[in-house]
Amino acid sequence: MSPELTKTLKRLAWVAGGFLILVLVIAAMERRSGSPVDRLDIQINTLPGGYRLIDSTDVRTLIYNSFGYHMEGQSQNLINVDRLERVIEEDEFVLDAEAHINLQDEVEIEIWQREPVLRIIDNNGLNYYLDKSGSKLSLSKHFTARVLVVTGDLPPFSNDFLEREDHVLKDLFELAQLIRNNEFYQSLIEQIHVTKSGFTFIPKVGDQKIKFGHFEYAQEKLKKLKVFYKEGLP
Repeated sequence: MSPELTKTLKRLAWVAGGFLILVLVIAAMERRSGSPVDRLDIQINTLPGGYRLIDSTDVRTLIYNSFGYHMEGQSQNLINVDRLERVIEEDEFVLDAEAHINLQDEVEIEIWQREPVLRIIDNNGLNYYLDKSGSKLSLSKHFTARVLVVTGDLPPFSNDFLEREDHVLKDLFELAQLIRNNEFYQSLIEQIHVTKSGFTFIPKVGDQKIKFGHFEYAQEKLKKLKVFYKEGLP
């Protein structure tokens, strides 16, 4: 046998071997796609403070109401992972969700929650949260978020309040950001009460009230408040 023919046969053998391996892999994947789901694993990342506004039971209910069946025992080729993520992300407490099927035939779901930063309790009896992006959240049945509380004479929520030039909720949201980003203000202020004459701070300690006024010059007012508490009161 000539050297050229030997090389050709070796190449053909390698090609045939590679093709056989590919066929076996595809066949194994097809068999696996028809396997039933063994387990649904739901991981919900906690918010700062270690709490959750939604739990695994809520997620399972969302899935069942949308798909009409439980994941366990269902054939893997019937499960649309993209749709599963979209269904979970429709919940108001969910910021993002990722889902996939692992090699152990388990559907794994990881969830990131929206983070409340402000609780609104107005004179009309409305009671809700605003999250970090300004979205409105209902109260959770699982946990009461320990955030700055705003009460009093407040306008109704509107989805575009952050884009409006003159809106009390926008002023309060931006003021809450200033308070949250400073350890001193955060440890001092528990509540903001709103009237037509402006904002009043209710401290966490003591029975005093701090007349803050309107949002204008907020940073300068907060700095003066800090100086007063650190240098004036002693």
